[in-house]
Amino acid sequence: MTSPNGSSPTPPDSLSPLETAVWRTIVYSDVFDYPLTLAEIHFYLEGMAAAPTAVENVLHNGRLLSQHLVYRPPYYMLPGREDIRQIRQRRETISQTLWPAAVQYGRLIASLPFVRMVAVTGSLAVNNVDEGFRSDIDYLIVTRNGRVWLSRAFIIAIVRLAARRGYALCPNYILSETALTFPDQNLYTAHELLQMAPLYGLDVYREIRRLNAWSAQFMPNAANALLTRPDLPAPYPAVQKLIELPLATTAGGWLDDWEMARKIRKFSRHPNHNHEADFHKDWCKGHFDAHKRRVLAAYHDRSHSLKG
Repeated sequence: MTSPNGSSPTPPDSLSPLETAVWRTIVYSDVFDYPLTLAEIHFYLEGMAAAPTAVENVLHNGRLLSQHLVYRPPYYMLPGREDIRQIRQRRETISQTLWPAAVQYGRLIASLPFVRMVAVTGSLAVNNVDEGFRSDIDYLIVTRNGRVWLSRAFIIAIVRLAARRGYALCPNYILSETALTFPDQNLYTAHELLQMAPLYGLDVYREIRRLNAWSAQFMPNAANALLTRPDLPAPYPAVQKLIELPLATTAGGWLDDWEMARKIRKFSRHPNHNHEADFHKDWCKGHFDAHKRRVLAAYHDRSHSLKG
C-alpha cells in the first residue's frame, strides 16, 4: 500500500512485521477516533494474515505496549489518545438509536423497482456515528443493469420521506450489477467494502466480495472471514415486480438515459465536485466531500509524525 505521493507509512524502528501490522492497524483507526479491541485488531489487521493468538502475543510481549500503544480495557490505542475510549462508547450509543431506522428505510429501498442489494456503509456500519451527524445513514445500493438512474429517482423519494421524520439518508453510491468491481484499490476502499453491513441481497454482496478479492492485499483476515449476517427479506416483492414490468421496456431505458443526462448536468455544477464524485450510466458516486483523500492523507501524516 502506498500513500497519495507514492510512499508507504513508516512504522517505528525495530518492530517485527506482525508488530508493524498491528501498529498500522491502530494508527488507521485512530484517524476516526476509534480504539480497537483485540478481536477488531485481528479482523482489520493491515497487510498480513495472522492467527488471533499471534496478534494477542505481540500486543502483550511488552514491546508495543511499553512504547507505542496504550491498553485501557477492552481497547488498544495510541499514547495520549486515551480519551477516544469515551468517544467510541458515546458514538456506539448514538449509533444504536439509528439502526432501527436504517433497517426500516433500507427495506423500503430494497422494495423499490430494480433494486438488487442494499447495504449500510460509512460510520454507522461500525457504530461510530458522531453526535453532530446523528441522523446520517449511508447506503450502497446495487440496481439492475441499465436502471441506475431510474432507481435513484425512486430512492430519492424515500430520502425525502425520511427527512420529514428527522433522518438524513445518504444513498451516495448506487451502481449496476455490471459495475461491481471497485476501481479504487486502496486501504480506505478495502475498509468500506469489508465493513459494510448488507441488509438485502446477500448473493449480490457475495459477488461484490468475490470480484474485489484485491481487498485481501490490505486486510486478509477480514477479506477471508465468513459472512454470518442474515439476509432480511424485502417487503412487497410482488409490487416491486409489477412496477418493474412497464419500466423494463425500451421506454424505461429511454427514461433512465434522460434522468441520467439531467442529473449529471446538475452534479457537474456542484461546488464541491472532485475526482471522488463520479457519474456514469452504470454508477452514481456522489462523494462530494473528498473523504477518502482526507482519510488517507491523515493516516499517512499520522504514521510519519509518530515515527518522528
